[in-house]
Amino acid sequence: MRAFIFLTIATLLSACSTTSPEIAMQQDVDQATSIIQRFQEIPEKGIPPSVLKAAKGVAILTVTKGGFIGSVRGGSGVVVARTDKGWSGPSAIGTGGLGAGFQAGVEITEFVMILNTPDAVVAFSKQANVTLGGNLSISAGPVGRTAEASVALQSAIYSYSRSQGFFAGVSLEGTVIGVKDDYNQAYYGRPITAQEILSGKVQPPAGARNLLQVLSKY
Repeated sequence: MRAFIFLTIATLLSACSTTSPEIAMQQDVDQATSIIQRFQEIPEKGIPPSVLKAAKGVAILTVTKGGFIGSVRGGSGVVVARTDKGWSGPSAIGTGGLGAGFQAGVEITEFVMILNTPDAVVAFSKQANVTLGGNLSISAGPVGRTAEASVALQSAIYSYSRSQGFFAGVSLEGTVIGVKDDYNQAYYGRPITAQEILSGKVQPPAGARNLLQVLSKY
């Protein structure tokens, strides 16, 4: 069982490494579109429209976590920011790390993080890694069609998740997320920074059209 789990994780990581950055980025953009659509399909358990409409940005991640004695996790996704002209193009992000303790199984979790403040967007615009729950407070966001976001903002980031697999109680507290510059460069066809992308200074690629169309409702 232990060998099977770690073989599965190794296979996943190997598959990612053999995909070109441009193709992998497009897959993350398409996956992000599907994740947002899935959350929209369950309004009684999803993100309240008022929360999305007030968002300064949205980060969407797919994280794979597995282990037996200890654990390993890795994930990738994109972040977009609201600009004066609408939503920016997507900027590539990723995460990974090791865990301790007895954790058996493999889990794939879809995360949507609502960036509630300009500082949260700025953090994802920098080349340095972002530690969730460090300088940026993060908490579970209000859920459901009728949920009302608090007048006094509870945290810089609201986190929502949809899990499959064997783990329970997955948290992003303490997770480190970094910019994937090589993915951005491949996707936009030139060296480019996350700050340039999220400020809306560059035209989003055609492959991001569906994602931005889904978000344009908010």
